Amino acid sequence: MSLKASVDVDTATDAVLLKLDRNVFHHGGLGVIRSLGRLGIRVHAMREDRFAPAGVSRYARRTVSPMPDRADPHDVLDLLDRLADRLPGPAVLITTDDAGAILLAEHGDKLRPRYLFPDPPADLPRRAAGKATLAEICRAAGVPHPATTVPVDAAEATAFADACGYPVVAKVNLPWMADRAAGLHSTTVVRSREEMLALVQRARRATGDGPDTGLLLQEYLAPAPCGTLQDWFFHGYFDADSRCLFGHTGIKVRSFPIHAGLTSYGRWESNERLRDEAVALLSGLGYRGPVDLDYRWDPRDDSYRLLDLNPRLGAQFRLFQDSAGIDVVRAMHLDLTGRAFSPGEAVAGRSLFVENFDPIAALAYRRDENLTMRSWLASVRAADEAAWFARDDLAPFFLTGARALWQAAANRLRR
Repeated sequence: MSLKASVDVDTATDAVLLKLDRNVFHHGGLGVIRSLGRLGIRVHAMREDRFAPAGVSRYARRTVSPMPDRADPHDVLDLLDRLADRLPGPAVLITTDDAGAILLAEHGDKLRPRYLFPDPPADLPRRAAGKATLAEICRAAGVPHPATTVPVDAAEATAFADACGYPVVAKVNLPWMADRAAGLHSTTVVRSREEMLALVQRARRATGDGPDTGLLLQEYLAPAPCGTLQDWFFHGYFDADSRCLFGHTGIKVRSFPIHAGLTSYGRWESNERLRDEAVALLSGLGYRGPVDLDYRWDPRDDSYRLLDLNPRLGAQFRLFQDSAGIDVVRAMHLDLTGRAFSPGEAVAGRSLFVENFDPIAALAYRRDENLTMRSWLASVRAADEAAWFARDDLAPFFLTGARALWQAAANRLRR
């Protein structure tokens, strides 16, 4: 059954994709464009440059280019205000990164009623996205969380690692402010004292005169025995009363970097216990809007430890398209336009493949977990959804491939 046949979709209300992260390989924005565009909803998407893959989608009706040079609230609000002058009416405003979610929560009142978007507690997105403040949220709510610290210098960093034992997970404490030029990844598995000292030095260069290293260190939760998959995620949408209108759990089959990064191959797996824990936490916080949570199952005490709470749409949200054709962003558009809907049945086993990351991840899994080429190819062929490839929208896939090859060649030349 198609979505149009089962629910009352408001195709007269446009959608605007707010994206402040200049990463052209972030596939969540393309997922939004395709998900709503296929329903006949006009999607206006910011793009990093004229060759941004998401910007060439056949479903991106109009683009705002270039993106703001800075994520300064005044610049972004002014851009959105000028865009609203060209729209037929209030549009649903969707953000795919932490910086956008924080900006809307703290400054978004100036955009109402020209845009429709969730209204969470003003301080919640910033506290949820910050790694140290998320640890505080978990402690207050009694939610399992890895042991963490925010080291002020290399001595504190190495002392924590020595106490926990290597490897240790290092995260950028305020990821929406990370300086990519400094060579910092949002998450890094540090395997030795030498690696820790080098990372702290790079972080210091990025943060300058900050009060600490800009890093948060976490104990590394070792993989479970016998290759048990233990990295889980929850994607959901919460309405103005903090009720979960749509929410499901999935599992990371593979990630990039291995065991620590983004989902490169994910599968829909129903886990009612984990779903109940996620919904209870978010409802208790008064959360509103789309959300993406990352968990790791800890075999030591059979707990699900919350690793990240992303106060916005998750990149792999298209994995969760139910039997009625509803996904997180469609649930959001339906709710904000006043359309009542009933979610369909879960489609357990549905899988999603990220073409530009999973082949690289597979090489690491082949070394560490004996992944064979045959089994990897079988999983790719069985994938129900791809991040970039779609038969009805081929241009983003080919442009992503071209840009990935160009970037690899440029990196090689620089080395």
